[in-house]
Amino acid sequence: MGQVNVRVNGYNHTIGCRDGEEEHVRQLCAMMEEKVRMIRAMGGQFSEARMLLHVALLLADEASDLRADLVKLRNGQPLPAPAAPVIAPPAPAPIDPQVTERLVALAERIETMANHLGKP
Repeated sequence: MGQVNVRVNGYNHTIGCRDGEEEHVRQLCAMMEEKVRMIRAMGGQFSEARMLLHVALLLADEASDLRADLVKLRNGQPLPAPAAPVIAPPAPAPIDPQVTERLVALAERIETMANHLGKP
C-alpha cells in the first residue's frame, strides 16, 4: 500500500492509497488546495474543519454540475454554451516621459495656432 505526504490548508497529512496512485492523490490534494486559496481570497477565516467543509461543498457542487451535464449528454440534450471567461484588459504600458513632453508641447502649439486663427 502506498502513502503520500500532502499539505492542505497549511497542515501536513499522510494519505494511504494503492500503489501507483500516489500522483493521482497529489493531484486531488492540489485541487483541494486551489479551493482553499479561493476561499481565503474571499476573506474567510475558518478553522481547519470548517475550511475543509467549504472545500468539500465546492467540489461536491462541481461534481453535481458534471453529473447533470452527463445526464443531458446521455439523453441527447445539448449542453449550454460555457460562459465567456472574464478577462481583465491588459495594463496600459507605461508612458515614456519624453512622449508626454512632446505631446504637451504639441498641444501648446496647437492652442497657440488656434488662438491666432481666432483673431482678426
